[in-house]
Amino acid sequence: MLSWTKSAVCAVLLLSLSLVSRSFAGDAGADRGDLRPPAPVRQPVPLYKIQAGIDGEIYPVFANYASMQRQGDRTFGVVSVTLSNTAAEPMLRRVSVRIPGWSDEEIQTVEVAPGITRTAVFAPAFLPRLYQNHEIAAATAYVTITDTASKNSYETTLPVRLRSAEDMFWGNGFKYASFIASWVTPHDRVVEGVLSRAKGFTVDHRLPGYENWKTTAQQEQETYREARAIFNALQSMGLSYVKSSATLGDHKGVSERVRMPRISLAQSSANCIDAAVMYASLFENLGMDASIVIVPGHAYAGVRVAEGSPKFLLIDVALTGRSTFEAAVASAQTGMASHAPSTVTQVMVEKARSSGIYPMP
Repeated sequence: MLSWTKSAVCAVLLLSLSLVSRSFAGDAGADRGDLRPPAPVRQPVPLYKIQAGIDGEIYPVFANYASMQRQGDRTFGVVSVTLSNTAAEPMLRRVSVRIPGWSDEEIQTVEVAPGITRTAVFAPAFLPRLYQNHEIAAATAYVTITDTASKNSYETTLPVRLRSAEDMFWGNGFKYASFIASWVTPHDRVVEGVLSRAKGFTVDHRLPGYENWKTTAQQEQETYREARAIFNALQSMGLSYVKSSATLGDHKGVSERVRMPRISLAQSSANCIDAAVMYASLFENLGMDASIVIVPGHAYAGVRVAEGSPKFLLIDVALTGRSTFEAAVASAQTGMASHAPSTVTQVMVEKARSSGIYPMP
């Protein structure tokens, strides 16, 4: 009887343990499921887009202009960084841009509201070597974007091509013609040397520019006299026409090589636009209202004949070294008469200056 009872008890205990074991196994499975870390929530990733120059080409004339503008006033720059915030919270980023070996570093802190895309424009100051570069060169733009909260950084590089300092980008329809004023360098010592020589071609050895105590007619007469002296001085220095306007890189047809006045004088060579910026430099140095007039296939130099006068003296400067001053004036008058006003682009140097376009270094 006792033996049977022990057997029965053992059987009951085994059955109970089996049930308990199954219960624990089931609970353990449930616990393992409950204790697994939840699937990570995918966080919105900010989107960045980097662009440099015009089709990846950086023109020194535009780099110089943009670097002189206040950040808030810039309409374009050397590098643009577009940040898109896809999150529900504002995004704050520290963005730095530099072109190693060619420029300083510029840093901006950019805040982007949720669901908003914002573009920051960068124009780091370039080192002098950019403005001493006379051929297209390869370089790299280096961009770092740092999350100010997490300190995580995104870094990237962008290949760029640096255009020659003498490359002018006109754009379609001469959209950027006003930037030719960057080649007008009135305070260059070489330019001032021309004026020193030019005064020797006047009767009284003076180049006074406008003198407001004179009548309009007297000022006009004086302007002709001084322009003639400048023409004759350049002619005596051996300046004459050489086209040499071809440049390398993209944008053929809307870009052109333009010599700085000091280069033209050193080489005794200038095409029409080279000579036009030289004459404009000389007139601006004298405090006169200089202009550069561009027509299809050609360019003239102009100067207002008197303060406040609507009249301009135009010179076909491509004739410097090949003809007389009187012939150059007559050629400009004839040439302008053959072009419809809609095809003429006049760049007023003083107006360009007021918009922030200054001589290139």
